[in-house]
Amino acid sequence: MKTVYFDNAATTQIRSEVINKMTEVMRNDYGNASSSHSFGRSSKSLIENSRKAIASYLNVSAGEIVFTSGGTEADNLVLQSVVRDLKVKHIITSKIEHHAILHTIEQLEKEYDLAISYVNVDKTGTIDYAHLEELLDISKKTLVSLMHINNEIGNILDIKRVAGLCKDKDALFHSDTVQSVGHYALDLQEVQLDFLAVAAHKFHGPKGVGFAFIRKNSGLKPLIFGGEQERGLRAGTESVHNIVGIEEALKHAYDNLDKESAYVRSLKQYFIEQLKLKIPLIKFNGNSGDMDKGTYTLVNVCLPVSPEKASMLLFQLDLKGIACSKGSACQSGSSKGSHVLAEILSDEDLSKPSIRFSFSIYNTKDEVDYVINVLNELITSSLN
Repeated sequence: MKTVYFDNAATTQIRSEVINKMTEVMRNDYGNASSSHSFGRSSKSLIENSRKAIASYLNVSAGEIVFTSGGTEADNLVLQSVVRDLKVKHIITSKIEHHAILHTIEQLEKEYDLAISYVNVDKTGTIDYAHLEELLDISKKTLVSLMHINNEIGNILDIKRVAGLCKDKDALFHSDTVQSVGHYALDLQEVQLDFLAVAAHKFHGPKGVGFAFIRKNSGLKPLIFGGEQERGLRAGTESVHNIVGIEEALKHAYDNLDKESAYVRSLKQYFIEQLKLKIPLIKFNGNSGDMDKGTYTLVNVCLPVSPEKASMLLFQLDLKGIACSKGSACQSGSSKGSHVLAEILSDEDLSKPSIRFSFSIYNTKDEVDYVINVLNELITSSLN
């Protein structure tokens, strides 16, 4: 059976170069980086060299990179610490953020005297920047947390504009950049945000490792206590091979960014063209069908299938060897629908199946053709 992996927004295939580098480290550099002997010093050197390399890609200092287990931990580190330690009293976010943001904020609201504001979004999921500016006028110490690229509908935040608004209003700015770092260049001297979260497995690196960017002199304190690893901000023996893996993945992502992004962009463009040709009643959710306002890595579509036939569609695609998603991977085990789509779609469209297809350098036009044909067959049969 033919298999097609179009769920790269959930996780990506690890590059062979990254696997080789990580294997080499696991085989040869097994010392504890906190040990003072030569084995430990070798591991410590690898970690610090990776930290410096990652910092250079973002144009920040090495001391502003804190390695974590992934994007969720990085988001939690920032959100919990700014409330607990920096005495933030007001958080501005949106209702279409990742649950790593929304659920953390919900818990913080229960524990602290905290005001939560949700910035308006329109029917495409685009942030209302005028409303954001109004919310920033509240005279409390404020953190804005808005993701750079939405993981479900692919909308791109004007992150530089938001950073400017926050700076003008003396507010802190945190962004979940899990879907953007490794796919877009980001200069943090030009974009003056205070915190961001990154996960390696979104750009062909290993699962279980990421990092937080924490602007120097922020005053953040750790969530995990123990040793003095990560400059005291994240205790625990470092996963050396994973840290080297994220640096190697980011290196290849940015060294090949122009060529690889152009290739993936062409796949998405072709996918959109074929969908419109073969399934003219299809709708694109958010800005995912817009090559300028949406990321080049994914498409989220509402299919013309009756509610009665909708529940089996993902299962039928899986039987045909096609991997895709009805929303974020974090929701796949839940019976609830997408909270993102619930904010932007009509009740009628919410009753129809919406599916996210996401692409990488390892996909091909032949795979696009196969998926389009299968979709067309399934939709045609569901209408009969």
